[in-house]
Amino acid sequence: MDNFLRYDGTGEVPSQIHSYLSTNHKDLRGLEKNSPALVAKAKDRWYVPDPNKAQDLEKKREKALLKEFETYRSFTGRKIKESRLEVLRAGFRAAWAAKDYQTIIGIANKLPEETLQEDEKLLTLYDLAMTRTEDAS
Repeated sequence: MDNFLRYDGTGEVPSQIHSYLSTNHKDLRGLEKNSPALVAKAKDRWYVPDPNKAQDLEKKREKALLKEFETYRSFTGRKIKESRLEVLRAGFRAAWAAKDYQTIIGIANKLPEETLQEDEKLLTLYDLAMTRTEDAS
């Protein structure tokens, strides 16, 4: 599924799904790309990213970064010696959006101190995750 994207129901329906649905479902023809009926029918459908659309390429890139982030999450050693900043950023953002503060804290604790200290975005998300978990207890 690496070469496909899934429409999650946010934003306009991708033109690839829109054209398929309007071709195969008469009741969906001529609707705007943000029509609730079209969005509902399109949600969770997979589509081939359009290489000419920056938004599709960005989603595909983000998906690849999150897949790599999973290797950090499943790392069982004590310290992650080599990591890519963009992968950490994408993973921390996704974990934050999911309110999964433990993942942020757990991975941050396995990183060399300088990795966290030298990147403002990672440090900010880590600090916020620490604050949220302290508030919860």
